[in-house]
Amino acid sequence: MKWAWIVAFCWAGIAQAQEQKVTPPKVEPVPPASGDKFAGTRSGEEWDGNGLKMKFCWCPAGKFTMGSPESEKDRGFGENQVEVTLTQGFWLGKYEVTQSEYEKVMGKNPSQFCATGSNRSRVAGQDTSRFPVEYVKWSDAEDYCRKLTAQERAAGRLPEGWEYRLPTEAQWEYACRAGTTTATTFGDSLSSKQANFRGNAPYNGAAEGPDLDRTTKVGSYAANAWGLHDMHGNVREWCQDWYGDNLPGGTDPTGAASGTERVDRGGGWNYSGRFCRSAIRFWSTPNNPFSYLGFRAALVPSGK
Repeated sequence: MKWAWIVAFCWAGIAQAQEQKVTPPKVEPVPPASGDKFAGTRSGEEWDGNGLKMKFCWCPAGKFTMGSPESEKDRGFGENQVEVTLTQGFWLGKYEVTQSEYEKVMGKNPSQFCATGSNRSRVAGQDTSRFPVEYVKWSDAEDYCRKLTAQERAAGRLPEGWEYRLPTEAQWEYACRAGTTTATTFGDSLSSKQANFRGNAPYNGAAEGPDLDRTTKVGSYAANAWGLHDMHGNVREWCQDWYGDNLPGGTDPTGAASGTERVDRGGGWNYSGRFCRSAIRFWSTPNNPFSYLGFRAALVPSGK
């Protein structure tokens, strides 16, 4: 079953058009999720008190249904619904980690969509510093989070009991949904006017739109209700978990205990709309980088 699903991904194609910028929706306040002074006080609250001035949005503790219902159009393998409880809130990057943010911590930029990358002709003349970093292995993303944690602790900007790391698969989908139960955070259809993916392959009756044939500047499309951008499309995003055929349910789930592939989520610039749904699951060998695969940093209570 899993290999048949992988074959479906190979049909993702590409074309070219223009970007679109839009204003994020208003975020309604919610009660504080924790007594910790470093915790946020409302969903979508922003924080950028780090040396890179990276913006993070608060995702409060809560419960949600993970996965897709059987009625969801084009649902995939391994999406059977489970109930999840997240007992602690967390901060999640407002944007995917950018090329500039990655280079400042790691001292290099592996991206293919940059002036020195193999896909440089597709971004000729553009400043890609705010494009998402891509062509990073899972271990690269983990190493970035470890180094950022050490750097911020040494500078006294990160309080005891908190660390940067990749989000769990459950945290990722919870943040992507931001309280919604539809196929995407924008409803039961998706156009490339709302996210960076193949414009000639919208989801569930949405209008056709731009097809950039590349990554694009983070934040070029509307945010979800918690202020997070590009949870659909642009680049797929590494998660902390090992991949398992069944979604992890229960309280603060962390996925399979071991495996050979890591979970990544969200769809990318070269995928059709059906592969950018909130519940879509991908899996990749940790040491294989791709030009459609990046990551988003989470800031969480240590060990959670």
